[in-house]
Amino acid sequence: MSPSAKPLSVAVIGAGMAGRSHAFGYRNVGTVFGAGLPPVRLAAIADANLALAEDAARRYGFEKALPSWEAVAEDPTIDAVSIVVGNALHRPIAEALVAAGKHVLCEKPLAGTLEDARAMAELERSAQVVTAVGYTFRRAPGIAAIRAHVRGSELGDLSLFSGRYWCDYATDPTGPLSWRFKGGAGSGALGDVGSHLIDAAEYVAGPIVSVSGGVLSTQITQRPLPLGAVVGHNAAPVSDEFGAVENEDTASFTARFASGLVGTFSVTRTGFGLPNGLAFDVLGVGGRAAFDQHRPAEYLFDDAQPDARTRGARQIIAGPQLPYFAGGVPMEAPGVGASNGDNFTYQARAFLDQVAGAPDPLPVCAGFADAVRTMEIIQAVVESSRTGGAVVDVPPAV
Repeated sequence: MSPSAKPLSVAVIGAGMAGRSHAFGYRNVGTVFGAGLPPVRLAAIADANLALAEDAARRYGFEKALPSWEAVAEDPTIDAVSIVVGNALHRPIAEALVAAGKHVLCEKPLAGTLEDARAMAELERSAQVVTAVGYTFRRAPGIAAIRAHVRGSELGDLSLFSGRYWCDYATDPTGPLSWRFKGGAGSGALGDVGSHLIDAAEYVAGPIVSVSGGVLSTQITQRPLPLGAVVGHNAAPVSDEFGAVENEDTASFTARFASGLVGTFSVTRTGFGLPNGLAFDVLGVGGRAAFDQHRPAEYLFDDAQPDARTRGARQIIAGPQLPYFAGGVPMEAPGVGASNGDNFTYQARAFLDQVAGAPDPLPVCAGFADAVRTMEIIQAVVESSRTGGAVVDVPPAV
């Protein structure tokens, strides 16, 4: 596509920490990989907290800040939009944006309820625009490399997937009762970080067909009410009044994959000292691999090497031999690191590649239907927990 082509105009709805990650991604899409995108216009960042939107727009080079998502939907010059606000708002915003002819990249989980998520998937089927979901860990070079090992049968028949996403953002009992602590069972740690882990597991090891042994628990059952807006996981002034936490701090379950593989999963937002601990091990009869987000510039790999003297896990340092790395970082050399911000850049590039019909696109983003599937698995875990850990089947992957 010619550099003189009409610019793609992008906006972000939500100026919190995830919204800023989307803004960072859009700012950098033209710096990674090959040609194919038209120029990108950084049009607007919208947030009900206008001061927050103004700060994000200044930091990431967007033209203006807007006080509402409706202002984005009504702007005919904006082509593509990221939705990065509370889950309950995803459906009405997505419906308005699609009706306005705008392409949509929505953060996970897809919606506040499974009913709303299914309505969004139905909207996707009839939409004349690109719709996508923000599963950024699909873009981590180490995870993409492990997926390739599995797809290439380099681990042999798989025997176990063991995954965890342990975070500490809710360990402080004086933390404010934000929207993250509202909603029913499954909308807490399971929906927030568990959705990423479930998607990563299926991305690497294939579809899950049933879950069992579901257990949900809440360690901090009351939290102080905030006196104002709460941004991300940040502390905020609170009142002397307390409200009930409505969802889980911790969850665990077992899964059965279509291949017969067994999976174990645990997630928490009250894991002391673990800021962003997505990690997993994949074991097979002929090898194993492991990834830990706290060490995102590497993964571990062990296979049936012929010389027993050198067998054992090898630390694979991210470099141009891994997916996304070549052309995706300014210094293409092993050991220069990898970051969560890079994943958002690769995701934004893939989304805009789809929008623009780029000649050499990245792998497409997950769609609304993929995110519905994740929510169906979460709902199955909730049902298992309600029935004493019973086996609950998951609807087949479409």
